[in-house]
Amino acid sequence: MDSVAVDETLFAQLDPPLLSGSGCAECGVVVFPAAQRCPGCAGVDVVRQALPGRGTVWTWTRQSFAPKPPFEAPASGFEPFVVGYVDLGSVLVESRIVGEVAIGDQVELCLLDVSDTEFTFAFEKVSPDRVAS
Repeated sequence: MDSVAVDETLFAQLDPPLLSGSGCAECGVVVFPAAQRCPGCAGVDVVRQALPGRGTVWTWTRQSFAPKPPFEAPASGFEPFVVGYVDLGSVLVESRIVGEVAIGDQVELCLLDVSDTEFTFAFEKVSPDRVAS
């Protein structure tokens, strides 16, 4: 069985993965996830837009204890994971981050399986040989 996104409105496209945000035509504020009304000026002239697939780690922390319900730990048990904010230029996105990172590292969007049937988004560090590309 093919897996599906936990929420298909999160994505502008899947190959390569890009998140779907919205930009306000009145004041220029960009948000993620996409919104029908601008949180900056309350304007309704917002347009869905694909967000960049690469960004910079703005800050991060390690989630060392299982979150409260409705989170369900896998059958193998809870394992700590990295979460943080990724600066995509026009918007900060809160996200899981795969692997170890430092503030300022370049990261790129990837798909993260959350079960056998669903996936979500995460970011992972760009390998050193691909940082400039």
